[in-house]
Amino acid sequence: MNVTIRRAGDRGSLIEFPDNAAAVRAARLLREEPSGLVDIVIGHATVLVTWVEEVSDLVPIVERALVPEPEMVGRSVEIPVRYDGPDLDEVARLTGLSQEEVVARHTGVEHVAAFLGFQPGFAYLLGGDEELHVPRREVPRTRVPGGTVAIAGPYSGVYPRDSPGGWRLLGSTATAMFEPAREPPALLTPGDRVRFVAA
Repeated sequence: MNVTIRRAGDRGSLIEFPDNAAAVRAARLLREEPSGLVDIVIGHATVLVTWVEEVSDLVPIVERALVPEPEMVGRSVEIPVRYDGPDLDEVARLTGLSQEEVVARHTGVEHVAAFLGFQPGFAYLLGGDEELHVPRREVPRTRVPGGTVAIAGPYSGVYPRDSPGGWRLLGSTATAMFEPAREPPALLTPGDRVRFVAA
């Protein structure tokens, strides 16, 4: 089994998977099983589980998560974007593409929500065109407006609210990524499939 399970304190385990897809499957299976877990937190290729009382063996569920599913699981979400971001020209320069080609490559693929973090509703999206894998800015901005669509390394993401940030800013969207009164509050969950659409 190409998985490592490490104890995380007295009442937790960190499960390390070979890739994000397996971690997403495991988190979903663990939530579906009456396993006695208190919390299930997914990372890029990890799942952290915690409990109050010792849980039964996690290995059978973990082994099931290693088997790819015949069909993608998760909702399909479209996010309209105005590609007018302050870093669009720099991303074009870094990649050797035109601004139009950057937009075409960002909108031309389906992204998958890998995990949430950084701030409520911020989904790290994988699956972007490898030509757009650019590094973070050397000096982060002190304020990135909420609704900003950005890329860094293998990820795309949308800043749910104003915050500091070091990603490259491609544009903006009016889509609300996090609304406390909505159920669930976050627009995206791990495994959801996302397409950016030029508005």
